[in-house]
Amino acid sequence: MRLSILIFDGLTTLDAIGGYEILARLPGMETEFVAAQRGIVAADTRRLGLAAETVAADAAAWTGGPFDAVLVDAPCSSTGTIRRHPDIAWLKRPADLTGLVALQRRLIERAITLTRPGGTIVFCTCSLEPEEGEQAVAGLLEDRPEVRRNPISPSELNGLSEFITPAGELRTLPCGWPDPDPRMAGLDGFYAVRLERT
Repeated sequence: MRLSILIFDGLTTLDAIGGYEILARLPGMETEFVAAQRGIVAADTRRLGLAAETVAADAAAWTGGPFDAVLVDAPCSSTGTIRRHPDIAWLKRPADLTGLVALQRRLIERAITLTRPGGTIVFCTCSLEPEEGEQAVAGLLEDRPEVRRNPISPSELNGLSEFITPAGELRTLPCGWPDPDPRMAGLDGFYAVRLERT
C-alpha cells in the first residue's frame, strides 16, 4: 500500500488509505493524515522537519470529523500497474475483486459520513476494472442522493483532456502517454472521482 497525503491550508482533511489508517496531527494545522503504514508518516514528517502524533485505526470503523475533505485511496486489484508489476496477473484472482469492491464500498460509505455537508470526497484506485471505478461510483450515486459528482475539468490537469471521461472523472490507461522512445511511453491505469456531499 502507498501513502497519499492531502493538505488543504486551513481545512480539516482526512486521507483514508486501505483498510487501516494512521492519523497525524501537525502543530498549527487542522490537518489529519491517514496512511497504511505508521512508519511512513513518521519518516516523512521527520524528513520535512515536522512533528506528528500518530494513531492507528480501522478506516472503515474509525469515528471523527466532520472533515472538509476526505481522500479514499482504496485498496484494489492494482491492474493499472501491471506494466510495472507483471506479477499482478498471477497474484490476483477474479474472486479477489468481489472482496475488494466490498471493502471499497465500506470505505467510501465511511468517507461520506466523515465529510461535512459541502465537503469533498476523492475516491481513487490504480485499477483498470470498472467495478473498482466507474461502476462503483455509479452505484454509490444511485444509492446516496446526498452525494454528487463534482466533475474534474481538463484545466485542472494542464489541459490533458484525454484523461477526463465525459462524466468528469479521471481515467488513465497504460496505452496513454505515447512517446517515440518506448521506454518513456505509457503510464499506469488509474481512476479518480471528485464527489461532494450536499
